[in-house]
Amino acid sequence: MISRLIFFPVALIVWLFLSWPPDLPGVAAGVVVSLLVCYLAGHLFVGRHHLVWQPHRYLVFLFIYLPLFLWEVFKANIDVALRVASPRLRINPGIVAVKTRLVSDVGLTFLANSITLNPGTMTVDVDRDQGLLYIHWIDVKSQDVEEASRIILGRFEPIIARIFEEGAQP
Repeated sequence: MISRLIFFPVALIVWLFLSWPPDLPGVAAGVVVSLLVCYLAGHLFVGRHHLVWQPHRYLVFLFIYLPLFLWEVFKANIDVALRVASPRLRINPGIVAVKTRLVSDVGLTFLANSITLNPGTMTVDVDRDQGLLYIHWIDVKSQDVEEASRIILGRFEPIIARIFEEGAQP
């Protein structure tokens, strides 16, 4: 029940942003659709309710993760564009295993998507039991699990852990 109550305002806000500018029929439809979605699938979205009420997690996301993510996407776009424009630039594609300490579904999903949304890398598999992500990398710099983990995950993993993991410190 709590997850549905938490999810309702989120669903309504998303509806309002997608149907901007808001008007009375749009808001009414948003309330109805949000209630329906919360009733049918609200239990799937918020599993750890106590984390929702920790505002430092939102601040870390907004002021640390988001700027870092956008910067990394910008750099990766430039790198891939240069490789496409200059065929003499070397590529060394391959799949590497990287070790993560994240354990929550949300944290792992966020990390995998952060990697995939950066041009030049794509998460192809997640092994939760061993804590491994398998990443297709456009220019493999190391096959060593620790080194590849440091290069690929080093930017995002500590910040995502602060946002989504249980024992994370503010």
